[in-house]
Amino acid sequence: MLQKFRNRTEAGKLLAAQLTEYAHCPDILVLGLPRGGVPVAYEVAKELNAPLDICLVRKLGVPGHKELAMGAIATGGVRVMNENIVDSLQISQATIDEVVAMEIRELDRRNHAYRGDLPPLKVKNRTIILVDDGIATGATIRAAIATLKKQQPQKLVVAVPVAAVSTCEELRAEVDQVISVITPADLYAIGIWYEDFQQTTDAEVCELLTTQKLLIAKDS
Repeated sequence: MLQKFRNRTEAGKLLAAQLTEYAHCPDILVLGLPRGGVPVAYEVAKELNAPLDICLVRKLGVPGHKELAMGAIATGGVRVMNENIVDSLQISQATIDEVVAMEIRELDRRNHAYRGDLPPLKVKNRTIILVDDGIATGATIRAAIATLKKQQPQKLVVAVPVAAVSTCEELRAEVDQVISVITPADLYAIGIWYEDFQQTTDAEVCELLTTQKLLIAKDS
């Protein structure tokens, strides 16, 4: 039984093996959540011979505890809040607004860094496979789901290497399919399921997006 992934590359290959039904589908589009979801999504896109793009989402970290998500935002003005955390920690609206403003600036920076002046690939009427390196609180993936639903995909699939059983069950009510390689009862943190969980850089994201475009162009 697999205990840990060596790295995001291995995780992506193992995830791709569970998505073979979508290989060579003409309307498929793989979307990775930057930054850590992109190396995983790249392996999926490469295996399925599918185009790869990003779905820009930012976690709203609790000040002083940035790994703890009090919510998330996505392009198009989407905001998803974890009300349990906001209420239990008594986080003020002023604090939330300050964090949101900071993360909007980061969304804009990443959009320019990864895409330049190019528009995102069209989502409408396509089968979307939304990929991250794991799901913890679910705030980030829910913000991504919300922004994608606005764009009317034909089918929306969430695919990750690791997510808690309860989270997978909850997300199945929101999307057409949820696939996770490992589904522990208790997740604790995504990083403990990887031997190498180093932060993915902007340069790596850009390189993977460019490489997959070249691979698709070569095969077309």
